[in-house]
Amino acid sequence: MPFALVGGVWLMWGLDYHLSVAVAVGFIALAGVAAETGVVMLIYLDHAWQAVKESCRAAGREPGVADLYAAVMEGAVERVRPKMMTVVAIMAGLLPILWGTGTGSEVMSRIAAPMVGGMISSTVLTLAVIPAIYALVKEGRLRRGIE
Repeated sequence: MPFALVGGVWLMWGLDYHLSVAVAVGFIALAGVAAETGVVMLIYLDHAWQAVKESCRAAGREPGVADLYAAVMEGAVERVRPKMMTVVAIMAGLLPILWGTGTGSEVMSRIAAPMVGGMISSTVLTLAVIPAIYALVKEGRLRRGIE
């Protein structure tokens, strides 16, 4: 979630917007979407890891680090299309609001700006950073014999 908020702050800085109630509403909406997509990625990764562990145990061996990496790759790849569909749908709805010039556009563009910037950085977070951290944590637990 903090990585998604960084993208929103960068776009706010780039557009020279100041913090206001409308901007805070945009950040609240961004935090909800970022948390949801992060949790869904973790669910995909957990399911893939559980499936690999079951197949290894069915083959009569304990899962290793290579099995963990294969599971993380499988889980992350399964999540690429849904995440990209989410990002494209949100961007398609918010970019016209961000660029609008009609009545009330000053407020609406300030709500949309954190969401647009945050969705860009949230995509990187969800598809690259979360699987990497997941693999590091699970690898440590696997080496200690906890997993």
